[in-house]
Amino acid sequence: MVTITVNGMPPKTQPVDRKYFEDDVKAFEKTHPDIRIDAREGFMDPKTFSAKLAGGQLEDVYYVYFTDPAGLIQRRQGADIAPYLKDVPYLQDIKPEFMKVFTGPDGKVYGLPNGQYSMGLVYNRALFQKAGLDPDKPPATWDEVRSAAKKITALGNGTVGYADYSKNNQGGWHLTSWIYSMGGDVAVKDGATWKAAFNSDAGRKSLQMLHDMRFTDNSMGTRQLLEIADVQKMMGSGKLGMYMAGPDNIPTIVKQFERKYSEYGVAAMPGSATLGGGNGFMFNPKATPEKIKAGIAWVQWKYLNPDREEFNSKRASGDGVPMGLPLDRLFDGAAQEKNDAIHAKYANVPVENYAPFVERNGQLEQKVEPPNAQQIYTVLDGVMQSVLTKEDADIDRLLSDAEQKVDSILATVK
Repeated sequence: MVTITVNGMPPKTQPVDRKYFEDDVKAFEKTHPDIRIDAREGFMDPKTFSAKLAGGQLEDVYYVYFTDPAGLIQRRQGADIAPYLKDVPYLQDIKPEFMKVFTGPDGKVYGLPNGQYSMGLVYNRALFQKAGLDPDKPPATWDEVRSAAKKITALGNGTVGYADYSKNNQGGWHLTSWIYSMGGDVAVKDGATWKAAFNSDAGRKSLQMLHDMRFTDNSMGTRQLLEIADVQKMMGSGKLGMYMAGPDNIPTIVKQFERKYSEYGVAAMPGSATLGGGNGFMFNPKATPEKIKAGIAWVQWKYLNPDREEFNSKRASGDGVPMGLPLDRLFDGAAQEKNDAIHAKYANVPVENYAPFVERNGQLEQKVEPPNAQQIYTVLDGVMQSVLTKEDADIDRLLSDAEQKVDSILATVK
């Protein structure tokens, strides 16, 4: 008998998710009688992680975001799990780009993904129709976004064609997405060090497009310095055509503003690449081989298991959880096809509205956030704010000044 500590258990304030988790623990233990799960709330907190590890308080299996593994691997704060992966079901079906997140420079594997997202465009199908646009063929390039935004804005009555964030680090996050979509990078590794990379053609094109949509076309409205809640409210009011977001934004809008799922569509990110993120689990470097093997069994069974997808989908749809949104597409080939078929069977949202996202998203390069992302986003917030509030903003100067600040931030990456 081996007992493993795991985190990621939903809090009691999320009763449905909490019950699912507790039921799954019981079911897992019934089918794995030699393993016991000691589940705990919370995720990996960078501020307390090292102290918990040093003090022996870190869970055997701990939840991380895709931005965490590179640093944890470099600091040897995660266990190498490669020796225990030989017979793990469906491992070979996980998309290589997600396994790469948990692979070290030494080629060893230090964790497993359990969720992912990709940025795209959430849009109002009714406004597309009113503006003479085809809601089943949303924009695939930024020029098409700009053209569509102008037509939607021309409807009048306070309608805004396109909105974007520019504060509380969300502006920097979205500018990173813009730059990726234009074929650029925000940070690149130069030997052993990282350097800012956004003072580039892609950076200038992104900011020029935002500036022109804001001031030349007047298709972004006069109110700026927005964050996610502001833009979701605009979309929920029926007065916004499009904004950059993942498909998971749609349930929030529907629930908070009493809208219908049929009103919204989601498209893949315009351009050649998208910012993709996600989460997964890594393993305590002090854990025994028995605990690591038990932890891998738990993560695979609970999170990476097409064999349980029918049960999970039926359970969720029965409780009114939105099913059919293009989320957590972790697999390739037959495994993903199996999941997709099950999700379609139990769908309670209009999956056809998300076909443009599914069809194009797989063709885009999926790029993760830069190291020290939140600090970088603070700097890039200022760039977004200037471009969206000052008609005479000097884009070259903004990029140059931000580059110096971000280089200083990246110099601290270890």
